[in-house]
Amino acid sequence: MTQLLIIGAGILGLSHAYAAAKRGLKVKVFERSATPLGASVRNFGQALVTGQPPGAMLDLARESRDIWAQWAQLSGLQLKRNGSYLFARNEAEEHLLEAFCAGRAQEHDYRVELLQGTAMNDLYGGQFRHHRAALHGLDDQQVYSREAIPALINYLCRELKVEFHFSTLVRDIEPGQLHSTAGTFRGEQIIVCSGHDYQTLLAEQIAELNPQICRLQMLRARPQVNLNLQHALLTGLSCVHYGAFADLPEAAPVQAQILRDAPHLHENGIHLLISPTPYGELIIGDSHHYGSDPSPFNAEQVDDWMIELAEQTLGCKIQVTERWQGVYGSRGPGPFSFLRVAPGVSVALMHTGVGMSVGPAMAESNIAQLLGEQ
Repeated sequence: MTQLLIIGAGILGLSHAYAAAKRGLKVKVFERSATPLGASVRNFGQALVTGQPPGAMLDLARESRDIWAQWAQLSGLQLKRNGSYLFARNEAEEHLLEAFCAGRAQEHDYRVELLQGTAMNDLYGGQFRHHRAALHGLDDQQVYSREAIPALINYLCRELKVEFHFSTLVRDIEPGQLHSTAGTFRGEQIIVCSGHDYQTLLAEQIAELNPQICRLQMLRARPQVNLNLQHALLTGLSCVHYGAFADLPEAAPVQAQILRDAPHLHENGIHLLISPTPYGELIIGDSHHYGSDPSPFNAEQVDDWMIELAEQTLGCKIQVTERWQGVYGSRGPGPFSFLRVAPGVSVALMHTGVGMSVGPAMAESNIAQLLGEQ
């Protein structure tokens, strides 16, 4: 029986473990901490299809959507399948959404609907009528990552007999074996899914990709009005960030307006995302700062700007209950890399913050490739 060793129990590591174990491979996963603590649990839990650009990323997001549905059924993790609302706050953002719906959405079969007028005013009992329009992304999904990742681990362990080694640092790998704080293990294939750790394993090969690290400021908050929010929320700010919209001609006036009226949002990479948790709270963010090492210091001003945006969008005050720093690997040669660096040794890296959206299908493709499937 082929044995696969995976380093990292984030969404990429778990996705590769699932793709391999369901094919009958014997899989062992190694994670340096007692439970995953990286990008896969610090995020919004949004598996977005609507924001992905046409081509490979959109295809991967659609395939990943189906895999998430399988996981929800198999593991019992909570999956919200109501989609997302992207709000147009002004005329330029509304024109961009209209152009997207009239052109690209039809051309590439994005499942969306544009709410305007009465439909917009009736949304959530009129809570969002201060916006001009809302793009309902029908295929977008959400999980509460802090619970979904452990639920997935539990399922892989219990049903697919994946063996997990937590609190185990892998110090070195070579074809056919890895050396860790729990001893030496042998496997025909080794896949490194180490997130933004570019220095512990395969440092020379990863360095050639010239990747960077993105750090984000994130908040958890309770709205002072009981919104009973069941959808992820975005605003037109996200349109200049996500590839589905950013290269459309109608995006240029949106970007120009941000640079003119709120240059601090551009300078700090702030575009609003809001995700409801199962407990009536909201996960709110985020900012984007890039470098080779994430600064450990958060700026209160950035949080203040995000809170202000969130309150404008929600139409109510919020009470912050928790703050943290997200961090993920970014800015490599493309949105992701899968390198086969030695016989039986590969590394899978995301270079953008959409691992939850495309990681499951990306892993499926990588495992199929390793096993020589068509």
